This record gives sequence, C-alpha cells and structure tokens, in this order.
Amino acid sequence: MKWLVLVLAACSAPATLNGLEVAERRADAGDVDGAIAAYREAQATCRRVKSAHRAKAACRDAYLGEAETVAHAGRTAQAIALYLELPAKLADSTAAAIATYRAGDLQLRDQATTAAWAALWRVITEWPDEAPAADALKILVTDGRGRDARALADQLAKLLTSLAETQVADNLIWALADLYEHELANPSGARSLYDRIPVEYPKSGLRDDARWHAARLSRALGDGKGAAERLRGLLATREVAIGAGSYFSIWLDDAQLELGRVLRDDLADYPGAAAALRKLPRHYPASILKDDALYELAVTLEQARDHDGACRALAELAKLSPESKYILRGKELCPP
Repeated sequence: MKWLVLVLAACSAPATLNGLEVAERRADAGDVDGAIAAYREAQATCRRVKSAHRAKAACRDAYLGEAETVAHAGRTAQAIALYLELPAKLADSTAAAIATYRAGDLQLRDQATTAAWAALWRVITEWPDEAPAADALKILVTDGRGRDARALADQLAKLLTSLAETQVADNLIWALADLYEHELANPSGARSLYDRIPVEYPKSGLRDDARWHAARLSRALGDGKGAAERLRGLLATREVAIGAGSYFSIWLDDAQLELGRVLRDDLADYPGAAAALRKLPRHYPASILKDDALYELAVTLEQARDHDGACRALAELAKLSPESKYILRGKELCPP
C-alpha cells in the first residue's frame, strides 16, 4: 500500500501538466467548455506537484488559463469575476498581479471605469514589484491624462513617496514626467523628473530614454550646455557596454549626431561639433545616420571656414552612400 501511495504521488505532477496541455489544446480548438473542465481538473491537482516551484507554476497556469479562455470566448463578466477571485485562491503574487491587471483592463474596456481604476491601482500598490504594475500604470495614465491630469499627477507623486524602493518606482517617475511635459505644460519639471531616473535607478530600463528626453527638453528650454551634458552622459554608457560586453542603447547614434548639432548650433563649438560628428561613422558603422553625420560635419566645417575639409567630408559621404539624400545638398556646398 505504501508503494502504491508513492506511485500515485509521483504521477500527480505529470497528470496535472498533461491536463494543462489538454486544456490548451481544447481552447485552441474552440472547445471552451471542454477547456474549462480540463483547467478545473488541473486546479484540483496542481498543489500535489512535488516541486513547490512547479506546483505554483502549474496552479498559476490552471487558474489564469481558465479565466483567459472565458475572456477569449467573450464572456467578459464571468472572466472578470474569475480574475478577481484568483488572489484569494492562490498565494502567488505574480498570479494575483496578472489576474487583477487583466480584470482592470477588461473592466475599462467594458466601460466600468470606477471598478477598473480600483483594480489597476491595486496592482500598483499591492504588487509594485511585479511586472503587471508597470502595465497597469500605463493604462491608468493613458486613460486618465484626458480626464484630470493634475489629480492623476498628484496621486502618482504620493505613491512615489511610499513606493520609491520598488520596481515600479522608475515607471512612476516616467509617467509623471510625461504628464508634466504634455498635459501640465511644465517642461522644466519634466526634465527634472527624467534626470532622476539615471541617478536614482541606474539599472532601470528607462534610464537611457530618460537621458535622451532630458537632453531634448534642455535644448527646447534654451539650455544647450545642459543638453550637451546629458547627451554625453548617455554616450558614456557605450564605454560601459563595451567593457561589460553588454547591450548598447538604441539612442547612442542619435545622441552622437545630436551632440554635434548642439555643440555647433547652440554653443558655437565648431571643433567639438566636428569631433562628435566624426565619431558616429567610426563608433556606429551599422547606423543609418552615418550620412547625416557626414553631411552635418561638412556643414560644420564650412561654418568654421574650412571649405576644403567640408568638401572632403562630402566626398566621403558620396563614397559611403552614393544614393544618400544629402548628395544634391552637398553639391551646393562643393559644386562639381
């Protein structure tokens, strides 16, 4: 008998996992009721999976799978109810955050705005370290910016105080900066918020975007020096990436080009602008901005009264990108 119990226990995990596969196949085939039945069978056995980690994942898939199947079938009210019941059924913060976020999203689509906002705020405040918190925030800002942007910004600022050490904090700052710039017409305040992200959350995925937008706002505010400083801060991440063998920001070549323009047009630093523009083709040989950099280099050298240098830059441009849109413009500087 003891041997039989051990065998049954060992078989519980495959049975649950097989049940989930059956449920998914039935859902894909459009058999909604059959899928729901299979998901409920998996819910009944998922806690018996031997590994605690696998048990949690199996239960998460079983409960979320049922609600998702119901939602895809167009049974919105039933899906919302299933999602909202899930946090009380599972001691799983990830599943709870996902379920509550999905409930809020469905409620907002169903015009149940008050209930939707309650659910979405709950995701942010109760599970701020889970990925759905950032998704919930994005929906709230998208929906709320046209309602009462000031009240929304005030609420985000209050939350930031209590959630400053959580994973959603950088997203809160980003959302505030976005509201400050667009709805609240406060570009200086927006720049200050963007500046906080690289300093306070240096590992944030929004770090480089924040530097780029802070530089952009600096230039719009007439602060060319501030723009250059922020662009240099962004470009400095290239050296870190080379040393660590890790990723390069998508903004690097844009920042290199923009730095050249800022130094030339805003600060009248022609040698610095030329040096910045020359770096772009060398540092980012795959960039689509290489011809932009060479043309801007030619313009810079011409303004610095180095006509021969400008023509050499245009000759390099013609050799590198013979189909470039700048070829005709270059002929105005250096006629054939």
